[in-house]
Amino acid sequence: MLKTIEIQEAKNLVVHGRNGAQRQPLTLFWTASGLEMNFHGSEIWVEFESDFSLYEQWISVILNGAHIARFPLQKGRIWMPVLRGLDAQKTHHIEIIRDVQAMPTDPDCSLRVHALRYDGELLPVAEKKLRLEVIGDSLTSSEGAIGAKTETDWIAPFFCAAHGYPYLLGQKLNADLRVISQSGWGALTSWDNDPHCAMPLYYDQVCGVLKGEKNAALGAFEPNDFEAWNADVVVVNLGANDSSAFEQGPWTDPETGIAYIADALNAILTPEQSTTVLLETMSGKGSEVGGRFEELREILDRVELSGRMGVCLDTCHVSDAGYALAEDLDGVLMEFDRVIGLNRLKAIHLNDSLNPCGAHKDRHARIGEGCIGLEALRRVVNHPALKDLPFCLETPNELPGYAAEIALMRSLAE
Repeated sequence: MLKTIEIQEAKNLVVHGRNGAQRQPLTLFWTASGLEMNFHGSEIWVEFESDFSLYEQWISVILNGAHIARFPLQKGRIWMPVLRGLDAQKTHHIEIIRDVQAMPTDPDCSLRVHALRYDGELLPVAEKKLRLEVIGDSLTSSEGAIGAKTETDWIAPFFCAAHGYPYLLGQKLNADLRVISQSGWGALTSWDNDPHCAMPLYYDQVCGVLKGEKNAALGAFEPNDFEAWNADVVVVNLGANDSSAFEQGPWTDPETGIAYIADALNAILTPEQSTTVLLETMSGKGSEVGGRFEELREILDRVELSGRMGVCLDTCHVSDAGYALAEDLDGVLMEFDRVIGLNRLKAIHLNDSLNPCGAHKDRHARIGEGCIGLEALRRVVNHPALKDLPFCLETPNELPGYAAEIALMRSLAE
């Protein structure tokens, strides 16, 4: 006679892996998270609830230390016959573990366990000798632990926690295992220089690498309870992707830069300060924020004390960013006024440029020796909206050269 027991009511059932406060149903977030039991009976079923858009869930079953089965779960809430026809007179050590890593690129990807259905009984499981936490990347997620050596597709079936080194190490050490891992991630950045993909940023959460409202409701972003489970041994296998990042181009993510800059300004600006902080227009060379007027405006909008803020316009940077300063100064200033407001413009960095408009290089030239040209810079210092602002030279020069340039520009000022 089979009986049905909700997961939270199942006595002598051991749960592995990080979990949030919600235990009914139980969410299995990470690679190698799952259930362990000593089952005295002949038949056991598990009620899973699985969801996904891109990456289906795979489950491994280990019976008496042997990996005997793995299978994908279809969408929805279903009962799966994990083992049937066992010798009812014996006690069987069973582990049911999640094979596939947490998938931030698939917000629908989730795995929950609602209940067990079995004959017989669950007997106590001996306490492990130690608690082992393994933090890492694709190797730790057991990506490619199963499948032919020629396989290069990045798909769910090739994740197999039961064949991965963290699980095997846990077995050798008789350890209670927790895995925290993401393919392609590192200590500081991902293989392609994405600063969001750094494991330390999310370590304090139950499963902070995930995304979306659904995972928030499951408890993924809750603070992890380190007092309830504190590792005796931590193995960190990060760095390979950080190393690969040196071979990639810079990560270009203006949104992250805008957020960091605004947060920093909000942290340091106080109502008592009288200093005006200026954001400078940039050349848009890919590793900076401010190449477009809209980016500067976004920063200004996020600063709480924006009245303490202004903008410095660099002529070289603006031209290199693609604004036709030499040919259409009025048009550039009209665009600045539309997006930011000329009332925010507080200073000018006066420089020529070694590169043509839109080069995104940021290479300053001496006045009149670059692609902007002396005549265009003359118009800058005499423009009604600019002429009363402070001007600063940043040309590649020595003191005698600066003196000559200052004298030249003063002679051109009307």
